[in-house]
Amino acid sequence: MSLKILNSLKIIVPVVFFATGTSIFAKNAIQKLTSKDKAEKVKDEVKSVSAEPRIPSGIRKHSVGIGVGQTFVAGDFQDTGEDQITWDLLYNYSASYSFDLLVNFHHSKHKFNNQYTQLSSLNLGIKSKLYQIDAFSPYAVGGFGFYAPRVKREVNGQLLESDTKVAFGYHLGAGGDLRLNEKVTIGLLGQYHNPFDVKQEIGPEVEGRYYKLLITAFYSFQ
Repeated sequence: MSLKILNSLKIIVPVVFFATGTSIFAKNAIQKLTSKDKAEKVKDEVKSVSAEPRIPSGIRKHSVGIGVGQTFVAGDFQDTGEDQITWDLLYNYSASYSFDLLVNFHHSKHKFNNQYTQLSSLNLGIKSKLYQIDAFSPYAVGGFGFYAPRVKREVNGQLLESDTKVAFGYHLGAGGDLRLNEKVTIGLLGQYHNPFDVKQEIGPEVEGRYYKLLITAFYSFQ
């Protein structure tokens, strides 16, 4: 075999081995990338990332809170009381992504010219979350409750206190929640309350309505 052929083989043989090894490595790598197991793993990873919400959901969570703001008396309540700052106790249970249970308890006394209007209520409402933008969620709320309005008013030239009786009533409202983190939520709530008329043995019925505009704060737990 001539020297020229030997020199050519010295160059060709390493190149062939390198090319063959590269081809085998590339083939194995492609098979691994396109294998069913790899595809399923990538699919699961993509699904996990896409399923993770940007804002943690608050489903099946209990929340206790307080609302502070203005109560506006209207109707006959306005004749014996005036608007003032009041506070409410609140409880919220997140039943689903769209609906919550909202429970409200409040008690306040509004005085005016030696008269007063006293408002007490325990009411339940269904809170419908309209949509969600990041951590903010506007909602509408409505429901029924128990009301015990009491007034001190002038009857036949005398100041008389009405009997305290529990009556049914309804409320409507709207607001918005902003979740600061998994535990704390703040928001705004506007409500209209209308207790049914309460008959009296002496004097006219106790009737009226009132509005609330509140700043709310909730603490959530499981």
